[in-house]
Amino acid sequence: MIESRKAWVIVWATFVCLALIFGVSYSFAAFFENFAQEFAAQRADVSWIFGLCGLVYFVLGALGGLLADRWGPRVVCMLGMVLISAGLFWTSFAQSLSSIYISYGVLVGLGIAFVYTPSIAAVQPWFTKQRGLASGIASSGVGAGTLLVPLAVSYLLIAVTWREALQLMALGVLVMGLAATFFLKRAPSSNAGVSGQISGMTLKEALRTPSFKWLYMGALFGSPVMFIPFAHISAAARDSGVSDSQAVALVGLIGIGSLVGRFAIGWLADRLGRVKTLMLMQCAMGLTYLIWAMASHQLAFSVFAVVFGLSYGSIVSLLPAICMDLFGGRAVSAIIGTLYTGAALGNLLGPVWAGRVFDVDQSYNFVIWITLGVSALATFCCSRIGRDTRTHY
Repeated sequence: MIESRKAWVIVWATFVCLALIFGVSYSFAAFFENFAQEFAAQRADVSWIFGLCGLVYFVLGALGGLLADRWGPRVVCMLGMVLISAGLFWTSFAQSLSSIYISYGVLVGLGIAFVYTPSIAAVQPWFTKQRGLASGIASSGVGAGTLLVPLAVSYLLIAVTWREALQLMALGVLVMGLAATFFLKRAPSSNAGVSGQISGMTLKEALRTPSFKWLYMGALFGSPVMFIPFAHISAAARDSGVSDSQAVALVGLIGIGSLVGRFAIGWLADRLGRVKTLMLMQCAMGLTYLIWAMASHQLAFSVFAVVFGLSYGSIVSLLPAICMDLFGGRAVSAIIGTLYTGAALGNLLGPVWAGRVFDVDQSYNFVIWITLGVSALATFCCSRIGRDTRTHY
């Protein structure tokens, strides 16, 4: 009864929502050079935009989850789409980098917070046996958006100014976003236990478990590894002589790898278990930086982007399903949102720190080797999740 036609409508509505919001977020790579040239800014200064946006949507994702648990995902996600559209439109009129910190970094980030956690969490309670598949399909919207939107924006920037491109993006998010979020609906009471309440832990109970603490630390250490390439891989490729359009296309290649990873990860997770697969993917993501270290031409950067995307997409797909497995559906939106706050600091400081190191050294080598060490810490934390069986509800 859970795997109904309505449940799959929720999956595809979430797919569109995630494609839109992360397409907007990762289109930052297409605007990176425009912002730097328009405001005569260094890479670290421009990186603050991406970092602030991620900080806001990861930290306030918990608030988005709490609001969705109370009012349902439709209302909260619609509000989020309006905020993203407003932020993009405001950015198109910016006269200083500090203004973009607010419009793109804060307002767009707030909108993403109100869409990301509520939409992906809305999928989990609708499913039981096919939860991994449903989560993978829904979260593959992130990969689709990462592939399509930055590429579309890069070609759009050939025909129009960056300000006009932002205005067109604002219109697209408003129209398509509101249409997709209309179909989001809270899971029916068929998920409830004998008491009539959805089974699982409260947020407070989940926070006390060892599994959540290790999961949170894994997200905290894993986030710099995950987000540095989105802000810097295109710039690094340009430094090696790759053309602007091909450099921005690397973000799209990450999206291709991410799509493949999200669809394929269910097969691997069914055999190894979701937690073990998460640990394996975290390790693999860190090791991709060795490819970046040796990259000096378009092909090598492309290989890095695809392989990195495979592991990145798998991790993002696994986290919501693991939360549902460990803690149940009672407060799953709030739990996922709280988990994502662990990624906030790394999302903010990772790209900014990488930009600052480059501004000083004119090289990403030090960034790469430090990130490998941080990835090892994240992998260790993932290996500790679920060791205490008392964490299961």
